[in-house]
Amino acid sequence: MAERLPISTEHCTVEQDGHVVIVTLNRPEARNALSGSMLIGMADAWAYISETPEVRVGILTGADGTFCAGADLKAMGTPPSDPAIQARMDKVPNYHWKGLLREARPTKPLICAIEGYAVAGGTELLTGTDLRVVAEGATLGLYEAKRGLFPMGGSAIRLPRQIGYAAAMDIMLTARAVTPREALDMGLINKIVPDGQALTAARELADQIAACGPLSVQAILRTYRETAHLSEEDALKISDEIGWPVFASEDAKEGSKAFKEKRPAVFQGK
Repeated sequence: MAERLPISTEHCTVEQDGHVVIVTLNRPEARNALSGSMLIGMADAWAYISETPEVRVGILTGADGTFCAGADLKAMGTPPSDPAIQARMDKVPNYHWKGLLREARPTKPLICAIEGYAVAGGTELLTGTDLRVVAEGATLGLYEAKRGLFPMGGSAIRLPRQIGYAAAMDIMLTARAVTPREALDMGLINKIVPDGQALTAARELADQIAACGPLSVQAILRTYRETAHLSEEDALKISDEIGWPVFASEDAKEGSKAFKEKRPAVFQGK
């Protein structure tokens, strides 16, 4: 059973269920548009996922059938009503960039489960995650240019690297809506599911990942992030530095033993 964590805020619910942490954007009256309370909740959640050994996977989703409609242009800059939230915002440097996954991304896989609108900042959040499950009735898109704004969450950099130059420029320069089918064809998302099933499908993926060796999973993520800009020769050196300790781990021994004994492995992250 999921346990609500004390780092939850008014607009961001953080729950843990075994090895999985579920982060829910919870401001449905504003289509889960970003707020200071939401951003600090996410920033704290990403730090918790990275720092807590028993956590192996995170899921990011939205409440009441909507993911995130981006920044709240009407309320932009308005401080939170809760002094405790303001104190947390004052304490965490760059909490807004951390919340948006521009900085300090979790060291463990993060799955995005999208229903309804995931536009502007919603799509920016998507580009910061590792796996993306999207309901067939969802709407994606980077609308910033349409509003005379700029995708400050990092999409101008990330999107061309993730789906290629032409497709990325199509999305960003036209500021148009993108369907799940288009997003799947572009390689922006992993899976389309029936409406109402995104979180369930994301949890199935999370459980598959959580059953794998956590050291292996984290090493794969770290290797890609640290080598994406390097030549293959230089990248392989870093890959070896990260990978060989995994082979020497207790988890590697357990994996081989479980295979021989024809049973599921019980990994400890050691």
